[in-house]
Amino acid sequence: MNKNQLKYPIKFIPILKEKIWGGNKLTALLNKASKNNIGESWEISGVKDNVSIVSNGLLKGKSLKELITTFEGAILGHKVFKSFGNNFPLLFKFIDANKDLSVQLHPNDQLAKKQHNSFGKNEMWYVLGIEEGAKLILGFSKQVDQEIYQKHLVENTLSEILQYKNVKKGDSFFIETGTVHAIGAGVVLAEIQQSSDITYRIYDYNRPGLDGKLRELHTDLAIDAINFESKTTELDYKDEINIPVRLCKSKYFYTNKLIISNSIHRDLSLIDSFIVYMFLEGEGTIKVNEYSETFKEGDTVLIPALIENIKIISKSAIFLEIYIP
Repeated sequence: MNKNQLKYPIKFIPILKEKIWGGNKLTALLNKASKNNIGESWEISGVKDNVSIVSNGLLKGKSLKELITTFEGAILGHKVFKSFGNNFPLLFKFIDANKDLSVQLHPNDQLAKKQHNSFGKNEMWYVLGIEEGAKLILGFSKQVDQEIYQKHLVENTLSEILQYKNVKKGDSFFIETGTVHAIGAGVVLAEIQQSSDITYRIYDYNRPGLDGKLRELHTDLAIDAINFESKTTELDYKDEINIPVRLCKSKYFYTNKLIISNSIHRDLSLIDSFIVYMFLEGEGTIKVNEYSETFKEGDTVLIPALIENIKIISKSAIFLEIYIP
């Protein structure tokens, strides 16, 4: 194992997902390959049957799974590897909701393990763009228990008890497992989540899927997964220039927002984890020692854990920085 092979910023081939609610904004805003109805771009994934492939450098063509199996703690971080082994713990996406997504929720770690042998799905959203009037669904608008919920479900009046929130570019939210939620039409966002593809749909507007059939609902599974006490957290922050601003601090991941002008050095030596950068606006260069890698909006880059210092150079750029605490 030659750890020197890891000493550069690693890019992956985006995995594009066609969705009935998808559009073309990931192409227009984030330079993703042009296809119709692309709802999601999975930027870095270790999910079964959706494992990312390296697109640059010495490790081009290798899968994320191969990298972890070969380099272990050198890529993930020793503490992260000890906790997760060969399983990549997070999933990074860009999402374009051209139409409303289904009303849904995700199970917690314990239930997901029992039902699906999977992680749960706590997640964070950062809004990149909106159309006028765009909204998110974030929990219930009033105190709801299982009896009230099931009454509205049976009567097809679930929308009457959901909390709708108008959003703007830059808004950010942490959505706990068990929280009923949905992305509304006209929203483009970055999503950071636990590595899971388990979603329980409870309402889908009675619309057919890409195969012409009504999409499956998971109302029975959802009953055990809903947390009627959960509260979605809107992440409060104030932008700074050339200083990392903490958006999200959870046991699953930390997320910082950076707005840079000219350049910034990042000392990563005290972080025992891989770092992921999701570039939202601007273009520039990442330097690791003598290695340089360019970036533009829509790029997502993984910095292996053994890299201790990087320099990011750009006249103007906005990006998210994510790692495991």
